[in-house]
Amino acid sequence: MTTTAHLPPMTAPSMTPTPDTTTARVGRGIGGHHSAQAKTTTWLTPPHILAALGDFDVDPCAAPGWPTATTQYVLPVDGLAQPWAGRVWLNPPYGAQTWTWLDRLAAHGDGVALIFARTETAGFVEQVWSKAHGIYFLHGRLHFHHSDGTRAVANAGAPSCLVAYGQANADVLASCDLPGTWVALR
Repeated sequence: MTTTAHLPPMTAPSMTPTPDTTTARVGRGIGGHHSAQAKTTTWLTPPHILAALGDFDVDPCAAPGWPTATTQYVLPVDGLAQPWAGRVWLNPPYGAQTWTWLDRLAAHGDGVALIFARTETAGFVEQVWSKAHGIYFLHGRLHFHHSDGTRAVANAGAPSCLVAYGQANADVLASCDLPGTWVALR
């Protein structure tokens, strides 16, 4: 169900350090509570996300044993170099390479991508704001799954969104029952 959050006014917290908070903050900037030392780059899409979006024809970033689409390209096969036909599911490698995958999906014009909602980045501006048909901002933070299928204990550490390329995919996201907020772009 698509919802809009109505938040109460916020008050500014006290900025006076206390002994217990001063020590905890040393050497930690914004986001310092997140680890950049992940032991894997395989983070599988939560099944409830896929179930809410319907069937996909191709997943160019698939993982073995995790059904996401009729045709799945799994490493060492380079999904970027393979043919994409029909509706594409894309949970791309996260980081700078995300934008290369989204550029391909935008050119293909038929699919949905799951990415972090880093709305201020140059890649998001170029590949999402400028090319997508719409964005579904998921409420809360996702818990991805490990390569063995178990749900990660910790959340993803950042907000996520689903990005629609093609009007049919925009229509699916606009009417899906996942907790989130839909923003139409085209």
